[in-house]
Amino acid sequence: MKPGCVFFRPSLTKQSANSENNFVLSQPPDQNSTGRDATRTGACSVLVIAILAIAIGYASAFKSGGAPEWAPWLLALGIPMALGSIMVLGAARGSSGIGALKIPILLVFVMLGSGFCLALALPPSEAGNSPLFLGLPLRAAIIVYGTGLLPTLILPIVYALTFETQTLSEADIARVRELGDAYRARQNEVETTE
Repeated sequence: MKPGCVFFRPSLTKQSANSENNFVLSQPPDQNSTGRDATRTGACSVLVIAILAIAIGYASAFKSGGAPEWAPWLLALGIPMALGSIMVLGAARGSSGIGALKIPILLVFVMLGSGFCLALALPPSEAGNSPLFLGLPLRAAIIVYGTGLLPTLILPIVYALTFETQTLSEADIARVRELGDAYRARQNEVETTE
């Protein structure tokens, strides 16, 4: 079975009782009966949509007469969608989803999307005498501080707060060690038979 866009942590299992040295990769038991992880499948779907939106936005710039007015909006929404779905893919652990990280990832998506869209929606008013916000014109300040600085402050704090629940448990570490020992034993047997 091909997992497609669904990623899984492989485990080594014996292929049959008669062949004790033959191991095959199998899916972990924490996936549903279809072999799909809903969180990762959804994140992959959103990522594909985001990439298409970004590609269409960029491709529209090659039209004669320049990019249409809707093109930057595709980028303003596609980029946060892509970043959010990549964060979900990185944080997802089995069928349990992303747990406590739902709200922070959603918050980062909203901050990025609203920052880009707000910068696009503001009327062009940058002039030599326009007011500055923390040393930058308003649009630039929204991009630099709202979409650049705020997420870099939020994500490390959230990571620190959820570290214990989102990192490998003792059972996960034991499973990795067991798989490593089985692999090394198999490699040693292969080397001694050659």
